[in-house]
Formats: sequence, structure tokens, C-alpha cells
Amino acid sequence: MDTPDKLPSITNPLNSFLFEREFDQVDQVFRELSKLAENLPRTKVLKKDDNYWKGVCKSLVFRFPDDLEILKIKNNHELKFSEGTIQIRSASRFGQSDLGVNQRRIATLVSKLKKFN
Repeated sequence: MDTPDKLPSITNPLNSFLFEREFDQVDQVFRELSKLAENLPRTKVLKKDDNYWKGVCKSLVFRFPDDLEILKIKNNHELKFSEGTIQIRSASRFGQSDLGVNQRRIATLVSKLKKFN
């Protein structure tokens, strides 16, 4: 599995969520987010490298799998002022609605980045 250039767009906003934001300290933010994601309950890491992290998070009761991905994209300094962009995507594999679980998962990860906000 190669590292993607960008994460896939959301096809169903009722069972998935995509976060994207620019950061000045994108390398540090990516490392911190990866650590935070690895420590989420019922999460198994599938792939991690210097720019991409992917895992599967399972729901508490029924153990439904959700794919969680974090991607670091370095910006071209001639076009952008920030160092890079972070994308986080969380998507349910099954079902038409996740009752907001994926959006809350990403909100939890981002809220723990207090020192970078």
C-alpha cells in the first residue's frame, strides 16, 4: 500500500468525516496525531510511515470497523505560507449512518492538539 497524495473524498457524509487544516509545525502535528490515534480504544494500526498513518477503530458494542487515516502533505512554500496540511479521514465500512461517531473521533483527536491550536 503506497502513501496517497491526498485522502479520498467523503461519499456519504452521514457515515464519514474529513478534516483538513494547514499547520506551521506540520511534522510535529502529524507525529502527535499519530500517537493520539494509536492510543484510541479498540484501534489497530495497519500502516504508518513519515507521512501517512492508517488504522481501524472498532465500535464498543458491535465492533463495527471504521477506517481512520491521517495524512501529512508538505506545502510548496512559494504558493502557501504554512509548512503543510494535515488531512484526517474517518469512515464507517458498513451502514448508512454512524450517528456522528466519526466526526466526534476526529474532533477528539484535534482537540488534544492544544499546543498547536
